[in-house]
Amino acid sequence: MASPISSLKYSDGLTVVGISICTAIVCEAISYILIYRTTSYKSLKSSIDRASKKLETMKTDSTATTVSKKSKTKKIDRVESSLKESSRDLSLFKLKSGGVVALVLFVVFGFLNNLFEGKAVAKLPFVPIRIVQKMSHRGLSGDDMTDCSMAFLYFLCSISIRTNLQKFLGFSPPRGAAGGGGLFQMPDPAKTN
Repeated sequence: MASPISSLKYSDGLTVVGISICTAIVCEAISYILIYRTTSYKSLKSSIDRASKKLETMKTDSTATTVSKKSKTKKIDRVESSLKESSRDLSLFKLKSGGVVALVLFVVFGFLNNLFEGKAVAKLPFVPIRIVQKMSHRGLSGDDMTDCSMAFLYFLCSISIRTNLQKFLGFSPPRGAAGGGGLFQMPDPAKTN
């Protein structure tokens, strides 16, 4: 007699999603232990927050004269370089837990791959474009391109669940660190003269 969970229509897909949620929680716990609770991380994060707020106020302050514009530009450049340096230090600091988290993700992926090898775990409500089909139909036999492989579902869940969990727990990167400290940011049309 089949168990109630295995007789559900979407049990394989729900299993993959559930394991993805558990993996995201474990990865964030590892990151908390290795990174987020340390004083070095907290000081780096606060310096990035301070520098990004200072940079924002300096850029929005438009009451400068032509003589002080040069000195203001130099100050902005100093704050931006300080922000970039702190962001780089934060990225290097996070690198140590990245290896452990990657190992956990690879082990879980290997386990799921063995468990659901050649088996469709979900049905897509559309036929994906050709490039996406290579991943969404990876390892599956048959011509039904709406069949979804475990790898594709796990990939989507891993990206979305972990990112949202980081935001929920307050572990998302500081404001200034996310955009590289203004390195690749487009100018705001409302703020340009």
